[in-house]
Amino acid sequence: MKVLVTGAAGFIGSHVTERLLARGDEVVGLDNLCDYYDPELKRARLARLEGSKGFSFAELDVADREGMRDLFDAGGFRRVVHLAAQAGVRYSLENPYAYVDANLGGFITVLEGCRWSEVDHLVYASSSSVYGANESYPFSVGDSVDHPVSLYAATKKADELMAHSYSHLFGLPATGLRFFTVYGPWGRPDMALFLFTRAILAGLPIQVYNHGKMRRDFTYVDDIVEGVVRVLDRPPIADGDWDPVAPNPGSSRAPWRVYNIGRGDPVELERFISAIEAATGKEAIKDYQPLQAGDVPATAADVTALKRDFGYEPSTPVEEGVERFVAWYREYYGA
Repeated sequence: MKVLVTGAAGFIGSHVTERLLARGDEVVGLDNLCDYYDPELKRARLARLEGSKGFSFAELDVADREGMRDLFDAGGFRRVVHLAAQAGVRYSLENPYAYVDANLGGFITVLEGCRWSEVDHLVYASSSSVYGANESYPFSVGDSVDHPVSLYAATKKADELMAHSYSHLFGLPATGLRFFTVYGPWGRPDMALFLFTRAILAGLPIQVYNHGKMRRDFTYVDDIVEGVVRVLDRPPIADGDWDPVAPNPGSSRAPWRVYNIGRGDPVELERFISAIEAATGKEAIKDYQPLQAGDVPATAADVTALKRDFGYEPSTPVEEGVERFVAWYREYYGA
């Protein structure tokens, strides 16, 4: 089938696009190649896709209303994987308007395109950040997510609500996936694994927040991609058991669902750092810092629903995933 993947030059987007092409789908990749982080890394990811049978690329901002309308009008897309967004919790403290423009303005153009093109299924990226001040572990899609602690998280929660309104009003099948700390080769330079690896190899100190008392549900990118593709192939239908008196936050009588997608096995940050030390063969110099504004001390995904509905089974242990990333980093940067 013909699939639109937004954010195709991004970390997760490039991996999803590669997987869809490998199984024979026709993919239009969209990205604006913005400079939030090194655009050359994005172009390098894109170079791995260009020339592949069935792939074409559109350099376009999802917030460009006219450009997105023209893309959908000409596209003939049956499925859409929307991964383009302004990412990062900490950057949202510095440049909040970027999040409104990309994550809200960009999402409405995707919803409108799907609506008028009668797309069969929209799968879009939400985030574990939506759980915010919630301290019930593991995080469940049945939990309330009405208390975000960053603007980034608030925009992702808003995306889920916007998608539901389109599912309810126009029958658009839409599934939101709350990603939990994705890592792996070709990862983002603003993420901990990238920052730590670069610093450790250079003999520089790493900043360890919350004095090292952090737990994250680190999830290897191949496991994430497997889940995304499984979900993409099965559009949601109305939940006949949904109770408006005691509503399930993860379901609806509209064709709309939300799932956690993570490993479901949170790892202490010190163990994660130890895995990097083992892979690099160098000891980290640790600079312990307090918890940063907008951050949370722990994340843990309850992936019961994703396993039940799609047979999702993440299989990559953190030590193996970190070793693969470090090997990629050394090769890509000649480190």
